[in-house]
Amino acid sequence: MSAIKKLLIANRGEIACRIMKTARARGIATVAVFSDADAGALHGRMAGEAICIGGSEAAQSYLNIEAVIGAAKASGADAVHPGYGFLSERADFARACTDAGLIFVGPPAEAIAAMGDKAEAKARMIEAGVPCVPGYQGEDQSDETLLKEAEKVGFPVMVKASAGGGGRGMRIVEDREALADAIQSARKEAKSAFGDDRLIIERAVTGARHVEIQILADAHGSCVHLGERDCSLQRRNQKVIEEAPSPVIGAEKREEMGAAAVKAAQAVGYAGAGTVEFLYDPARDEFYFLEMNTRLQVEHPVTEMVTGLDLVDFQLSVAEGDALPFEQGDIDFEGHAIEARLYAEDPAQGFMPHSGKVRLLEFPEMEDVRIDAGVEAGDIVTTFYDPMIAKVIAYGATRDEARMKLAAALRRTKLLGFEHNRDFLIALLGDEAFAKGEADTGYIERNLERLTKREAPGGAAAIALAGAALTDASFDNLLTGWASRRSAGFPLHLVNSGGEIVKTAIALDGAKVTAAHDGAEAAIEVLSKTENTIRYRHENRIGEARYARNHYHLEIDCDGAWERYTDFTLVPASESAGGDDVVKAPMAGLVTSLRVGPGDPVSKGTVLATIEAMKMEHQLKAPRDGVVADVFAKEGDQVAIRAKIVALKAEE
Repeated sequence: MSAIKKLLIANRGEIACRIMKTARARGIATVAVFSDADAGALHGRMAGEAICIGGSEAAQSYLNIEAVIGAAKASGADAVHPGYGFLSERADFARACTDAGLIFVGPPAEAIAAMGDKAEAKARMIEAGVPCVPGYQGEDQSDETLLKEAEKVGFPVMVKASAGGGGRGMRIVEDREALADAIQSARKEAKSAFGDDRLIIERAVTGARHVEIQILADAHGSCVHLGERDCSLQRRNQKVIEEAPSPVIGAEKREEMGAAAVKAAQAVGYAGAGTVEFLYDPARDEFYFLEMNTRLQVEHPVTEMVTGLDLVDFQLSVAEGDALPFEQGDIDFEGHAIEARLYAEDPAQGFMPHSGKVRLLEFPEMEDVRIDAGVEAGDIVTTFYDPMIAKVIAYGATRDEARMKLAAALRRTKLLGFEHNRDFLIALLGDEAFAKGEADTGYIERNLERLTKREAPGGAAAIALAGAALTDASFDNLLTGWASRRSAGFPLHLVNSGGEIVKTAIALDGAKVTAAHDGAEAAIEVLSKTENTIRYRHENRIGEARYARNHYHLEIDCDGAWERYTDFTLVPASESAGGDDVVKAPMAGLVTSLRVGPGDPVSKGTVLATIEAMKMEHQLKAPRDGVVADVFAKEGDQVAIRAKIVALKAEE
């Protein structure tokens, strides 16, 4: 093949930006594609040129093969890189690129097809002698057969979509009674995400670690592994923190798993970069094949940091027909790297995704810390796609060094505009079990309440900081005071994002701001205040808080802690009214099911409706026992955040 001259990236967000950086370093011109929702997105601004390929829904744009191929032809691109997600593991897309005379930067379509179907892939791996989890991957998809096979495997079992990954269409089922609902739910999600509702059943390995092996293969028969990554810290079967190497895998086991991964790749004629995922059972020191991701992984930077290799660079070289320039014995592993995924989501509310304008986004410049970001300040995080903001990756000579560098980098990262998981990531990195390398795939779920407990930004000075941010005073002349609509002091009624109510009085005296609450007082001295920064002194300590005001909402970020307050002192009574009688949409999204109608009796916890947003399905449940008074939406509706969905009759 000839050298790639112009590369179209069939993706968006941080991965599109990351691919462009390597392409540019090779002197390759880049083309971005974007949807209507991404008209001003960062990846489009970074590329040499950008082409709109359709509407905001992924099916209209990033999943539209004809539109992507058309954009490649129109731009004169000679190659297409699919990134990850979207079309990256679609064999028909790889074939369409080849048929159009384009170089597909990925494995052959046949390898994608073989590994893309979990059932077929598992059968091939069993034939190739790769260890697999006991389970069922047959053609008979009736509920009766799946129930019967689950009982054969023994509970708990994992119900998984046959056609996809990324945690979609995946459910852990503890007992027979819960299986029927899990099958129905997984089928629906799998159909929505992948257009295929087939399922497989596998034994759920408790206490397991998620360990995956990165492989590189060329079209000349050479295949090597680049060591393992441990991705055990997960929520909803999606990875949160990844690291290389794994803290529980030794050199001998690494080579054993690496050899199995190479065998798996060669069994399907693989070429390019790929990842073979395993479940590792520390108690038995055994591992089982899960699936192969026939693409670049989100967490590939940790492998790059411990090997010194650029995986995208090698993807492009293999696509151009080059042979790998090294053998297995030439690969060195040095140090430790850990990656954290920064998301617009609220961990305390079931990792509910959020959207909105990025009002402030600042990353630290630190040695051995890498930032792969998909947005900048001023950009919009929409409801249409995965809500990842960035990946923050740290390298150290030891695991502890990498862990502490990453935690420090996250504490110095400032993000305002919506709920996010940064504080949760900091808590995970400081958690004793993770620090010891003992956290398994179920650790987050078992310890969610403790890990999502939020600290107040500014600690004891938090409410005084809120008062300083909410006053109209600029603090420009701290010696003579100022004029303000809240000049001498004012009452303050705040509600934080967790629903905690704080009623206080703020007193202003020159540079001093005092908050009286629950019989105690906390005061700060404001040293300076700008549009989004307050420097202050509290008990002989100087601190800095970043903040953003939007109507009667206030966000504060200080000392690695974030909080959003609603200033109910200013909220109109008509907007603050509420109660347990109206169930509203927790985010903008698509109403995928409505399970009740007017007059239906419901119990507390009854699922009333489901809403799909950012590739995830969320259940709306009855807040109390009662009777449905009205239903305001119907299946298929696209609803706004806080839109009324179901009303219960008022309690008598």
